Amino acid sequence: MMIEVYKTNVQEIGQSLLIVEKLLEHFPNSSINFDLEDCDRILRVHAPSISNQRIIELLDSYGFHCEVLL
Repeated sequence: MMIEVYKTNVQEIGQSLLIVEKLLEHFPNSSINFDLEDCDRILRVHAPSISNQRIIELLDSYGFHCEVLL
């Protein structure tokens, strides 16, 4: 399993729930969650395989900024 962490600009719980739902459609059998309390609005993806580019594109398609947190 891989774990990837992203910095986002997602602000609201409702937005995060929508994004998690959409990401799970593309990455089934994954654990995906947000930490909106963190200053970087962290998105964590725990999955057998992860496409950083696909995750960034998906968030972008919903109007959100997303970048890999190094």
